[in-house]
Amino acid sequence: MGSFYTIINKELSSVMKEKTIVLAIVIQLLIASLSSVILVGLMSFYDPSSIGQNSNVHVSLGVVGDQGSQLIPWLRDGGFQISTFASMEDAQSAYNKGDIQAILTVPQWSGGTQNMQLYLPPSDSEDTVITMMLEDPLKKYENYLREQNGVQVRYTDVKGRPSTTAEFLYSFIVPMLMFFPAFIAGSIIIDSISEEVENKTLDTLLSAPVSLNSVFGGKIAAAILIAIVQCFAWLILLSLNRLYTQNMALVLLLALIVASFVTFGSAIISLYFKDRERSRFAYSILLMTVWVISMFVNPSPISLIARLAMGDVHVGLYDVLLFALPLLALIAMFFYTSKKLLALRS
Repeated sequence: MGSFYTIINKELSSVMKEKTIVLAIVIQLLIASLSSVILVGLMSFYDPSSIGQNSNVHVSLGVVGDQGSQLIPWLRDGGFQISTFASMEDAQSAYNKGDIQAILTVPQWSGGTQNMQLYLPPSDSEDTVITMMLEDPLKKYENYLREQNGVQVRYTDVKGRPSTTAEFLYSFIVPMLMFFPAFIAGSIIIDSISEEVENKTLDTLLSAPVSLNSVFGGKIAAAILIAIVQCFAWLILLSLNRLYTQNMALVLLLALIVASFVTFGSAIISLYFKDRERSRFAYSILLMTVWVISMFVNPSPISLIARLAMGDVHVGLYDVLLFALPLLALIAMFFYTSKKLLALRS
């Protein structure tokens, strides 16, 4: 057992010397640690109307006219820093000095139609953010004015689409961060085993009192450990960015199963081809093939981890353990045939 842990430590230290692997981990670290910023940026293309709902941006807005308007508290709740002005000239002077970013005129309401004017900055990006942030406060104010005029509109009875932000987070960011470490783990095993076979250092390693399965098991365990530590760290960083995932234990378990499946499959590929170039090519082709096939499973790994992360009550431990069955078969096949695979085409 001591030799098994020695192999794990050896593999972990060698991974830190691989610049490509370290760079891939650093990229994931940046995505997870800056996930809220990335989410807002990507959502601006995917669904621009979500900017006002998800950004923590604070915009300084000058309000001219009715300083006691019901609209002002809603603007503050929407992320605006409000400065009130008695005249348009004062507001324009503050705008020219850079004290405010936009101007909104709110005349005293005396019944009927309320006419307001909005002055936006020339920058298209800043213009878009301010417009999207204004949408929710203005809708509330519009509904308030309707009620004051005796018009009752029950918006709560209107069924709308679910938040596209949640869809984007749980269908893209969470699966990417949970499954990408598995692909890195597979690449680590390809390089590790292929290098041992190509450099003929495997015989030297086996001259120690350690079995072949212990050698490969240590290498695989090190790769899986790296993957699952990454997944756990990414979930913590997501929560620090206020992007929370439900069923964290089941999400990590599914990520562990996928990482183990990819890793053991990579080990079989590298033992069969025995050189890095062909092993990597076969790994890429088979990985894409298996991933496409998995999309026809109901639920697929991506769908299942997304539903688990968002707290879907219709999926649970049973659905996750179903993916463990092919993994157990793959593990048994690997340890049973590892010596034959190593001797094949030698």
